Amino acid sequence: MAEEEGPTVELRQRKKLKSSENKESVKEEKISDTPIPERAPKRRYSVLLVLEAVLRPKVVLSTSGPDVLFQRFAKIFIGCLAAVTSGMMYALYLSAYHERKFWFSNRQELEREITFQGDSAIYYSYYKDMLKAPSFERGVYELTHNNKTVSLKTINAVQQMSLYPELIASVLYQATGSNEIIEPVYFYIGIVFGLQGIYVTALFVTSWLMSGTWLAGMLTVAWFIINRVDTTRIEYSIPLRENWALPYFACQIAALTGYLKSNLNTYGEVHEVYKIYIFSLFLGYLLQFENSALLVSPLLSLVVALMLAKCLQLNVKKGTFIAKIMKVIKFYLVCTLTVTLNIIMKMFVPHKENGHMLKFLEVKFGLNMTKNFTMNWLLCQESLQAPSQDFFLRLTQSSLLPFYILVLIICFLSMMQVIFRRIGGKSLKETITLEDGRIGGRPEIIYHVIHTILLGSLAMVIEGLKYLWTPYVCMLAAFGVCSPELWMTLFKWLRLRTVHPVLLALILSMAVPTIIGLSLWKEFFPRLMTELMELQEFYDPDTVELMTWIKRQAPVAAVFAGSPQLMGAIKLCTGWMVTSLPLYNDDDLLKRNENIYQIYSKRSAEDIYKILTSYKANYLIVEDAICNEVGTTRGCRVKDLLDIANGHVVCEEGDKLTYSKYGRFCHEVKINYSPYVNYFTRVYWNRSYFVYKINTVISFQS
Repeated sequence: MAEEEGPTVELRQRKKLKSSENKESVKEEKISDTPIPERAPKRRYSVLLVLEAVLRPKVVLSTSGPDVLFQRFAKIFIGCLAAVTSGMMYALYLSAYHERKFWFSNRQELEREITFQGDSAIYYSYYKDMLKAPSFERGVYELTHNNKTVSLKTINAVQQMSLYPELIASVLYQATGSNEIIEPVYFYIGIVFGLQGIYVTALFVTSWLMSGTWLAGMLTVAWFIINRVDTTRIEYSIPLRENWALPYFACQIAALTGYLKSNLNTYGEVHEVYKIYIFSLFLGYLLQFENSALLVSPLLSLVVALMLAKCLQLNVKKGTFIAKIMKVIKFYLVCTLTVTLNIIMKMFVPHKENGHMLKFLEVKFGLNMTKNFTMNWLLCQESLQAPSQDFFLRLTQSSLLPFYILVLIICFLSMMQVIFRRIGGKSLKETITLEDGRIGGRPEIIYHVIHTILLGSLAMVIEGLKYLWTPYVCMLAAFGVCSPELWMTLFKWLRLRTVHPVLLALILSMAVPTIIGLSLWKEFFPRLMTELMELQEFYDPDTVELMTWIKRQAPVAAVFAGSPQLMGAIKLCTGWMVTSLPLYNDDDLLKRNENIYQIYSKRSAEDIYKILTSYKANYLIVEDAICNEVGTTRGCRVKDLLDIANGHVVCEEGDKLTYSKYGRFCHEVKINYSPYVNYFTRVYWNRSYFVYKINTVISFQS
């Protein structure tokens, strides 16, 4: 076998002569005529060629034959099959876990709907409304001119709550005839679980495209599922907007990765991404009812500036002093144009400034202080705080974080090395090979490194954004450990001599992910199976009793007031009108929420009565869990935040209470003494909820 290696290599080199005979003729003679002194080096070279043939089919494809073509087709087929199977298995896992957790199939419709908590209840309620509408057109009109949800307020629910998923789901449910086969709730959650399967498949494909092996895709899926507490909120809130959006985002990332990978040397065609972005943004502008915030986005100004700078670019010989000066001028031009265009857009495009967002960031970073209830309440939400140590500990225990850091460091340093070489005017090979050890020179790698750093920076500030970053971490870490080019880049820096670096890189790109996979299987697979076997139960009889009473006893035209989270459940389970909703992108709703929350403050009965009647409320619901809240962080309880906002607590050392001649309303109203009984009449109560009818005829006695 060793003696046959010479002619094989010679034949391969002659195949390349068709494109450049003059440049390769000398190399061909050297390869064919060079004597081989020993058998051991020849054997090592033979093994290297075999491994390259197995792991890098692009090289062998130059000696194309039926067998090689079949091997490549088989590899692609198996990879695609593994990707699709991973997505389907994950969707089935979610469905089985959801059933075991909530006993969904054994519950009545009301009990099923109660499992949708907070804003998730609002989204699903509009899906129900669309199914009840006499026609699709009428249903859309009622949602865009909705005056049956919030009292004294007409809202465009489609625009304000991004209800396009519910519109599409309702159309599919009726158009496919599924109303005769499956219940609406199963169809709805089935679509969401299916999208999660697509999400996982897209992450699989992205990692596969970057590394060249579907083994990376399998490792991505494994890390994603094992760390699902930090990669998705699908288990707790199915209708969340992120559960609809992230699968499409992952598909876009996969498509862009494939595009950048296939256009390595054509700057003009990568340039096409800018045009695609502008088209997508314009389409979003129309679908979001002419959302002016998209037009004044700094990112849009940057993209336009880059396109203008490309048009003004001159053809200058690379590496010269003039070329370096032109690069500096181009950078300055892009920055100046970006700022100028953004200022012009803000001058001529009517838009609403995000002042509350800037104030939120100022308070979060300690640059300012506020007593505002809404601001402090948002800052106390777990999803808007910085990630806890438990988050990093979980990622470390699954070995994800250490490998991610290793991959990110190597890719980032290699990228910076390439950038500085180009700035210095050094010529680089257009086509990057494994032997070059220059992984940071690939466009798709540069894109993903920048992207993951930006997402990671945001996730370090706001924990809720970890659900956008952690799946990226899974994908990038899996790509890195399965990529021979990454290991080769590292060995180039280490100047490895004892073992052939290419051979070692190919071996490690298979051995390391295999070892990781086996260790993950041994440690975490039994846990996943145990979770599926455990019988859990969502038991909330008090809420069921409350909703049942409302549907049976309350007038159809009644308006209910209470915490926004409970109001979302009432809207879904009963259809009755409410005073507020758990939505935080509308200033008026935020102000309503703050005013309604005053029922847990130290305010007089008359003050509370005036607030509630100003929103035409007929019934008030007091939640014992909020009134007697003890479990959350000190200073973040609703009643604490209200006391601070109302001046009943001094925000200094010791937190001294100031005098208030009124007791806490939620406590006092339960005692049934004047003046509280003059304004409110208790009509229903259980262990968790107290319902009071707001009297229309009042005797104002002290």
